[in-house]
Amino acid sequence: MKQILLITLLLFAFSCKEDKPTDLKTETIIKTDTVFVETFKGEPIKSAKALKAELTEKGYQTFDYVDEKTQDTVLMQQYFIAFLKSGPIRSQNEEEATKLQNEHLAHLGRMYEEGYADISGPFGDDGEIRGITIYNVPTLKMADSLANMDPMVKAGRLVIEIHPWWAAKGFPLR
Repeated sequence: MKQILLITLLLFAFSCKEDKPTDLKTETIIKTDTVFVETFKGEPIKSAKALKAELTEKGYQTFDYVDEKTQDTVLMQQYFIAFLKSGPIRSQNEEEATKLQNEHLAHLGRMYEEGYADISGPFGDDGEIRGITIYNVPTLKMADSLANMDPMVKAGRLVIEIHPWWAAKGFPLR
């Protein structure tokens, strides 16, 4: 129960839009090379052209589109969304299930800390799809490999289904 509360609090904290700038992030979105790029304190501001070149060099898929309303060019990046689904082996006793859950949370925390995952979280129902992780990696193979390192997946308690997913680079959750 504590773990579910902790996950819920973490998801709430990361998804809430702040009204004031903090020490870690500015609220400013800078228009450079006609693409909006969110800026962070202490980091140099990259032009959209430079950001696109950097992503392409690292193997990421990107494309641009022009927003009809604002006439701004938006840089889109491919991510990979992993659906964590109920696996075939869910017969662990309470102690084993608790241990696996702790290892699962540690794995997801590591993915976030190392920059491989941008967001993770469980669904609020008891359906077949238990949760998601959005991987910020250049290839499906890499996302699949990282997702399958999860102790819950290794134990068969969860299975992974991954799909390419596109999002505008630098736009925050609302």
